Amino acid sequence: MTSLRVGLVGYGLAGSVFHAPLITATEGLVLDTVVTRDEERRAQARAAHPKVRFADSPDKLWQRADELDLIVIASPNRTHVPLARAALEAGLPVVVDKPVAGTAAEARELAALADARGLLLSVFQNRRWDNDFLTLRALLADGALGEVRRFESRFERWRPRLKGGWRESGDPHEIGGLLYDLGSHVVDQALTLFGPAAQVYAESDLRRPGAAADDDTFVAVTHTSGVRSHLYVSATTAQLGPRFRVLGSGAGYVKYGLDPQEAALREGGRPAPGEPWGEEGEELWGRLGAGESPLTGGGTPVRTLPGDYPVYYAAVTDALRGTGDNPVTALQAAEALDVLEAARRSAREGVTVTLRPAGPSVPSPAHAPEEQPV
Repeated sequence: MTSLRVGLVGYGLAGSVFHAPLITATEGLVLDTVVTRDEERRAQARAAHPKVRFADSPDKLWQRADELDLIVIASPNRTHVPLARAALEAGLPVVVDKPVAGTAAEARELAALADARGLLLSVFQNRRWDNDFLTLRALLADGALGEVRRFESRFERWRPRLKGGWRESGDPHEIGGLLYDLGSHVVDQALTLFGPAAQVYAESDLRRPGAAADDDTFVAVTHTSGVRSHLYVSATTAQLGPRFRVLGSGAGYVKYGLDPQEAALREGGRPAPGEPWGEEGEELWGRLGAGESPLTGGGTPVRTLPGDYPVYYAAVTDALRGTGDNPVTALQAAEALDVLEAARRSAREGVTVTLRPAGPSVPSPAHAPEEQPV
């Protein structure tokens, strides 16, 4: 079967570390063109992908729409909406890195445009295929924790000095800060596991000298299912907490350490058929149990399932060929953006924001207002 030709917009961190390697590792996809004017990045891309072509601007891709089968947008956040819209209007299916947009309304507008054109619009939420997330989903499916009551998720780093760049910009048009960066991942994971959000409360700070965008944020989500998620994203955490701490009526699951796939990709590792990928050592396995801390030997080690980022582009390929479903829809991304927008408002105004009625297991005052001072 003829391979689908991919145009990749952007060859920074997202394009070079995540998208290009995963595209080239996917059977049925070929990286055709990279859009970048930066000569150093072109040299880097040429060394990794000798047959790739280059374009100076995304407009060059729209002019060659009949030569391409998919556009991947891995450029800065502020460009996601206009580039996705232009690609769809040119008749091209699109993958957009997270966050797909700055607002849920924009995400839903893009989804409507893609639907009207009969085109795929997918959002790269690769953390749904992290090793710890896959392991937790399996535990939940087996009922190993009983009724889940609290989900704690941390994506923390120790970067006491600013690195610079648009991700740390305070310009709202850049859509920078950790809430929309790492927060896009932890919120998406929480909604995928435990369903829609009913209420959102957040605290957001600028901790580092000279910081212009949030670098230490906490988000509390009350789900309509009754589960409460406590989500932490930070660049200023001197001692890292567990990646996951999940408490249920029968047991808890605690897992430390990050999925190894990003580090492997940064170091030049590539997934290949039949070769180990996304696996970690037994010393990093999480523990399942009750009544004692895992750090003092409590609980039973649970083998961490291998992480599997390649599944995303394999699913995109199937969706384009009409043999599978879109792995992450823009409407799902819009649900996460509803939470991110509510979190930003909550932190700014000091209120708890209600998105929809809470479930019967979640206490709420009679005639609760849309937002309640905290």
